[in-house]
Amino acid sequence: MATCGRLRLFDQCLRNSPFAIIQRFSSRTTFKASDLRLNLTRHPGPKPEDPNKCIFGKHFTDHMLAVEWNLKTGWGVPVIKPLENISLHPATSVFHYATEQLFEGMKAYRTVDNRIAMFRPMENMNRMNRTAKRACLPEFDNEELVKCLAELVRVEHEWVPHSTTASLYMRPTMIGTEPSLGVNMSSSALLYCILCPVGPYFDTGSFSPVSLMADPTYIRAAKGGSGAYKLGSNYGPTIRIQQEAIKRGCQQVLWLYGEDHQVTEVGTMNVFVYWINEDGEKELATMPLGEGIVLPGVTRSSLIELAHEWDEFKVTERIITMADVSKALNENRMLEMFGAGTACVVCPIDKILYMDQTLEIPTMENGPEIASRFYKELTDIQYGRIPHEWSYTVMEDAGKGDVSEARNNF
Repeated sequence: MATCGRLRLFDQCLRNSPFAIIQRFSSRTTFKASDLRLNLTRHPGPKPEDPNKCIFGKHFTDHMLAVEWNLKTGWGVPVIKPLENISLHPATSVFHYATEQLFEGMKAYRTVDNRIAMFRPMENMNRMNRTAKRACLPEFDNEELVKCLAELVRVEHEWVPHSTTASLYMRPTMIGTEPSLGVNMSSSALLYCILCPVGPYFDTGSFSPVSLMADPTYIRAAKGGSGAYKLGSNYGPTIRIQQEAIKRGCQQVLWLYGEDHQVTEVGTMNVFVYWINEDGEKELATMPLGEGIVLPGVTRSSLIELAHEWDEFKVTERIITMADVSKALNENRMLEMFGAGTACVVCPIDKILYMDQTLEIPTMENGPEIASRFYKELTDIQYGRIPHEWSYTVMEDAGKGDVSEARNNF
């Protein structure tokens, strides 16, 4: 009976504070970049001839970063090794319960002065750790993973496109790997990162407007759910709705929420409205994070911070409904709408199919003054045309030396 009591107590603690239990029983609460091992391929693959024509997520580099974790021993040693398939038991938890899979999306850029740089990687690490906690997957030290990712990019620096419209996309991923059908926290996990050169995300180009289907029948997330986390389970169910949008002649989905049809996200992007509000003020507005419905995007926060620095118009995080959008259009107060995300940076919106009506958004008619300004300023930072603290240098001169000469001293 005493043993059963201890087991019940352990189960209760695990439910209430799973990561306190993890830290207590794990010998290594994080991995170290100083332990990183390199195992480089002897058969590097061909680089794309025109990176601007690379389809998103189809062409991968030669190497990957991988580090394993288990409940008994904690984090293992990080390894950079040739890109390879992952072999897992058919009962592995990630195959059955999709919440045990999370990922990040970030990029490395070749700057105009031939540096290799990442954009605000610590923001991605903060979000990845928040998602790991939500998914009952192990947390890690942000700086250590950034160092490991930087080394992976250095190893693959020849894959970073010589282009100011293309980049090297980075996909850090973590999955639960315990071979068990029980709906429980996984006792083992794998963190890995793969890379792929990418051109413009949309077929229409780097800065071309998109049309949206806004159908309140479908929702992406709900209050109290996991919509604010970078979980794979938030994305898979949206694919069929995306296909429905294409059937209706639209390129993306404008996700609505609630009986008042709140404007939340565009496809996989945050959405912004730039208009003259009902008080006669020019205002940039976007859905607040406090509702727990939208993802706290790195590009989203960057645009908000830039707008505050400009201090030229009101910047607000507040609920916007389709009634607000329609009213602003009818009163000629709508100036621009656009999406914002890592893949496309800034994406103008010109049409919304809503309740069997096509709403014409005058984004392109108005320049677009603000969307294009955001796009230029962010890409200027990313490609090194202007110096900024958001640019994290991986290699100072990507045209000199081999990988060993370019490594940081961890």
